[in-house]
Amino acid sequence: MSQPSETPSSTGTATPASDVPNPNSKSAAKKEAKRLEKEAKLAAKVAKVAATTPAGEKKAKAEKEKKEEEAPFVNNTPKGQKKDLSEPMASGYNPIAVESAWYDWWLAEGFFKPALGPDGLPKPEGLFVIPAPPPNVTGSLHIGHALTTAIQDALIRWNRMLGKTVLFSPGFDHAGISTQSVVEKRLYKSSGKTRHDLGREKFIDTVMDWKNDYQERITNQLYRLGGSYDWSRAAFTMSPQLSKAVIENFCRLHEDGILYRANRLVNWCVQLNTTLSNLEVDQKQLTGRTLLNVPGYDAKEKFEFGVITSFAYPIEGSDEKLIVATTRPETMLGDTAIAVHPNDPRYTHLHGKFAVHPFVNRRIPIVTDDIAVDMEFGTGAVKITPAHDPNDYEVGMRHKLEFINILNDNGTFNANAGERFKGMKRFHARVAVVQALKDAGLYVETKDNAMQIPICSKSGDVIEPVLKPQWWVNCKPLAEEAIKRTRAGELIITPKQSEADWYRWLENIQDWCISRQLWWGHRCPAYFVRIEGKEQDSSDGAYWVVGRNLEEATERAHKLAGGAKFTLEQDEDVLDTWFSSGLWPFSIMGWPDKTLDYERFYPASILETGWDILFFWVARMVMLGIRLTGKMPFQEVLCHAMIRDAHGRKMSKSLGNVIDPLDVIQGLSLEKLHEKLYEGNLDEKEITKAKAGQKKDFPKGIPQCGTDALRFALCAYSGGGRDINLEILRVEGYRKFCNKIFNATKFAMLKLDQTFTPEPSSAPTGNESLVEKWILHKLNVATEEINRQLTDRNFMAATNAAYNFWLYELCDVYIEAMKPMTEPSASATTRVSAQQTLYTCLDNGLRLLHPFMPFVTEELWQRLPRRANDSTPSIMLAKFPVQEKEFIFEDAVQQFDLVFNAIRTSRSLAASYNLQSDIQTFIHVQTDSEAALFKSQIPTMITLTKGCKSVEVVKDVSTIPPGCGSIVLTATVGVHVLVRGLIDLDVEIAKCDKKLDLAKLNLSKIQKIESQADYEDTVPANVRLLNEEKRKTLEVEVSTLELSKGMFAQLK
Repeated sequence: MSQPSETPSSTGTATPASDVPNPNSKSAAKKEAKRLEKEAKLAAKVAKVAATTPAGEKKAKAEKEKKEEEAPFVNNTPKGQKKDLSEPMASGYNPIAVESAWYDWWLAEGFFKPALGPDGLPKPEGLFVIPAPPPNVTGSLHIGHALTTAIQDALIRWNRMLGKTVLFSPGFDHAGISTQSVVEKRLYKSSGKTRHDLGREKFIDTVMDWKNDYQERITNQLYRLGGSYDWSRAAFTMSPQLSKAVIENFCRLHEDGILYRANRLVNWCVQLNTTLSNLEVDQKQLTGRTLLNVPGYDAKEKFEFGVITSFAYPIEGSDEKLIVATTRPETMLGDTAIAVHPNDPRYTHLHGKFAVHPFVNRRIPIVTDDIAVDMEFGTGAVKITPAHDPNDYEVGMRHKLEFINILNDNGTFNANAGERFKGMKRFHARVAVVQALKDAGLYVETKDNAMQIPICSKSGDVIEPVLKPQWWVNCKPLAEEAIKRTRAGELIITPKQSEADWYRWLENIQDWCISRQLWWGHRCPAYFVRIEGKEQDSSDGAYWVVGRNLEEATERAHKLAGGAKFTLEQDEDVLDTWFSSGLWPFSIMGWPDKTLDYERFYPASILETGWDILFFWVARMVMLGIRLTGKMPFQEVLCHAMIRDAHGRKMSKSLGNVIDPLDVIQGLSLEKLHEKLYEGNLDEKEITKAKAGQKKDFPKGIPQCGTDALRFALCAYSGGGRDINLEILRVEGYRKFCNKIFNATKFAMLKLDQTFTPEPSSAPTGNESLVEKWILHKLNVATEEINRQLTDRNFMAATNAAYNFWLYELCDVYIEAMKPMTEPSASATTRVSAQQTLYTCLDNGLRLLHPFMPFVTEELWQRLPRRANDSTPSIMLAKFPVQEKEFIFEDAVQQFDLVFNAIRTSRSLAASYNLQSDIQTFIHVQTDSEAALFKSQIPTMITLTKGCKSVEVVKDVSTIPPGCGSIVLTATVGVHVLVRGLIDLDVEIAKCDKKLDLAKLNLSKIQKIESQADYEDTVPANVRLLNEEKRKTLEVEVSTLELSKGMFAQLK
């Protein structure tokens, strides 16, 4: 919605001094004296009133006015009861008052539950199910969650109103890494303790308290956002039922050979002390030498990245040295080979030889490898650290090299790094290793090197590749099946850009590490079988069993031990959050049990989410859904955009631009926004930065907008792009739209007096006037457009259609045009027809808006009378409008559009001459049918032209009085507004000359085209017809302009 703006002059220059009135002229002096006299009289009057009003009374009056203005709304409706609307409508729109009580009533009445047919099955109209993406219990919802709710609930309410069985199933995600991290930070900040001080059981209880607190907060936010979720089905990923599904998933994949244990390289986050999947690692691009802070180090310390360091390895039994290069010099402490290309003649003599490690007692073999080595790159020799580099890992596997881990979990170096570096933090070791190389005379050089460094998306720490025995999922066969079924049309992904990303990622998928070194989450249902008297390696998957319970695991262990004594040790690790979230569409329906919900509501209809988690979550749901249930878990995936701030920046707490949707709904002062920053884990420096950001973006705080305006705005932003730059002023603009709807309905209700009863049907009676047929047709067009755009998932276009109908057609035209039709002087037939049309438009118009604006539409719809035999209790259960053949009035629309075009032209002419009252309009027509049309619409034209005194329809142009401004509408219709005595004649003649020149030029072009010899034979008939219409219009325009110019000349 565009905001009003000041329009500069077309030339962009200042007003010439000659146009400024001379303050020294007699007339100016006289005007100034009158002005001063008037101001003096006003000041005396104010002083007199002030003198006769006691000071105490003035103060009391001011306080009373202030109190009345600021009195907050109090909801007196008992919880769960229907709001009492017997009182007259409020003087103005108050979103807090309008939105109160309805949600509790909807809940109490059970309107959010799926309505089944008499047979207990989904209704014949269809089934529509959305498994709501479960928000993380890490913290409160932000504006991105509000976008998700707005889009999904719009689809849910629309489909419910279409008569379908609808289920919107809510829930919450435990969010392992994120929630444990935030609770650990809060614990340390508040008490100075770590989770290890509490112990596993007590820490989990602490996290559960956090979860309960934030689940309640999130639930309240979703209530306020109006999401029509079936709360009786609210799920939590760590509930007993969903935990049962996770265990079944783990065991079944292991039994099928898809899930396995292996000692492989993982992405290790030192800061969080856990493994991460590839999707949880961001790649930071560096163009060259860059100094960076690293979490866990002093804030003043910065370390060098974006460089490549060359150094030499001494060759055993020789003075020769072999130069290698690395971007991570510290990893040389874990080197176990140097690779050269087998065809590189420079190093043929070194094949099978050894280099000597300068800092640890280790011989380093020189191996040949044509995969890892490019002879043309660098020196053609590559250092190999199999335990700390993905590429080197592959080399190590091919050549059966030693895998030496030099890193402790806390980021310090272990004994394998040698006594000199043991205990050093990894980036301190980087500096120390380079210095040691220099001291040993082995350092060669350091150069800038464009590169990427892996960063933990959760903590910002630099990721370390580390060897860990973990549980892995072989994703290749799962991805192949997902690709096959998607290509077969079982899954639709929109927008198309996301579909392309989908295939690209699945085709290049890697195995998924699902182990996490956390306490909060689903503990792996895997047990190491420690057999008495046998030497075993816990990293070897051969000695592990899995079980749905301890009994099953014990039974399997007995078979593995072969009669020997054993003990079972459950894996301390928990599972990746996405391993449980990937089951969401079917685990919430009762899987692995065959429940009624599973039979009725799985698969889901659509999965709506952000494109940024298409792979994190959606792909895993599809892969696991197909594998475990044999079905695609949903028929459609809709990816919405990412919300950024008004400047296009990503939402970040440290920037102060993260927005709580409740703050937009209720409004919040800048001071209160500042206070909320202290509720999180930001340090003082970050809080200061965030405050500055808030002050810049919200100098007056966030205005109160209400839920309906927020939801409508978020849907209006959703047109298929990948980013949304959210402006709160635009949301506030839609609050004004809500106000317009409220006031328009309030005014319309006055027109539907006590005697009014709506007809049993909305079908036209045959008594409709031209403007009634026009508005019914426009209602039909908006109805068809909104249904079509919602089907196409284009929420921007759908909201735009609803907005345009209400604002520009219903409010600006019909409600104004019907005023004379409901006056006492109008006939009963005219009045009743106008009322019935108004009722149909209000009833249907509110229902069209309801999916986007649930509260204000319910409030206003409940005030409307009902048609006979209509006992629908709530607008959310009313039928959504669909296109009606009876509302198609093509001819009437064409006629009224011509009339309304004349009205707009008249307004424009009046405005250009600064006419605000006593406007006299003349409509020049050339046919009897046009004369009859315009004469019948004179009352409408006067009503819709503010300040209009009269409208006269003439066929004889000579009867139009001299001194009119004129515009040609068509070849047979012109609009003239009397401006005599109000204009500069010379200026108007000059305008006429300018317009005449342009009209004659365009006319000559058309005439030239039409005069071509082969015109009739080579130009299509439709183009010739269009050209003929243009020529006739231009001929009339030339004639009219010449007439106007002549009239202005006669007036001089």
